Amino acid sequence: MIQSLQRGGRSRTYEVVGDPTGAMRPAVLVFHGSRQTGAVHREFTGGALDRLADEGRAVVAYLDGYRGNWNDARRGSRFPARLEDVDDVGFVRAVIDRLHETHGVDRRRVIVVGYSNGGQMVLRLVHEVPELLAGAVVVATTMPVADDFTAGYSDAASTPVPVTIVAGTADRISRYDGGRFAWWARALFKVDGTALSAEATAAYFASRNGIRAAPVRSIVHPAAPRGRTTTTRTEYRDGEHPPVSLVTVAGGGHTVPAAKAAPAILGATGRDLTIDRIVEEMLDALPAR
Repeated sequence: MIQSLQRGGRSRTYEVVGDPTGAMRPAVLVFHGSRQTGAVHREFTGGALDRLADEGRAVVAYLDGYRGNWNDARRGSRFPARLEDVDDVGFVRAVIDRLHETHGVDRRRVIVVGYSNGGQMVLRLVHEVPELLAGAVVVATTMPVADDFTAGYSDAASTPVPVTIVAGTADRISRYDGGRFAWWARALFKVDGTALSAEATAAYFASRNGIRAAPVRSIVHPAAPRGRTTTTRTEYRDGEHPPVSLVTVAGGGHTVPAAKAAPAILGATGRDLTIDRIVEEMLDALPAR
């Protein structure tokens, strides 16, 4: 169901999956990648996250960026959402309030999921409005270096948030080992800047959440072999501190782990631990309302 609201003098839209009920349910807000819409991203992933709504676990909302992008916190972004300084943080806040009114969403249990440019938007939210979030999943993108990040690095989070980073080792756009965007990516996506590696990104969030214990790495064993990729998980946990997890898709490209494969030009799609299972695990860990 397509919904709209006014924000910053613009009509903004989002698509909701899940029927209104009287129950206070979590919300999962989904942020698409560059040149996508919420509907395109939903199809891109085969509607993987819809299962959580179908089973009554959460209300899922696919938000639409401005002219195909989000006003993320990368200093080198040059697409319209950045150039026009679109109020995407305000848009997110307004969607949460509206979903509370229309679908009984619990404002204290909101998980945000972002892919690529959408993942960068999630990184901005974690730094600027962590009080709105109960969890964050960032797919196919990593933290910009401090000089390229406008939302401000911090050694300690004012409101620590559980974070999961999902990264493919063969991602040609947002490279697993970090570094500057390739020239063709800078031209095609109108972005620039240098990023941390996926491992450094996870370590940054772990330190920011107050985690001092060494990470624990494990292999994800699927019920049956599922193609060209293998998946490992590196978990940072330390007492009551909100956990951080790095899901590494060995051989994976600039894709979202799901049963439906992304276009081959983006690389291989991980299927051992799909995005709906990753978000479901985060939902399971939420405190009861």
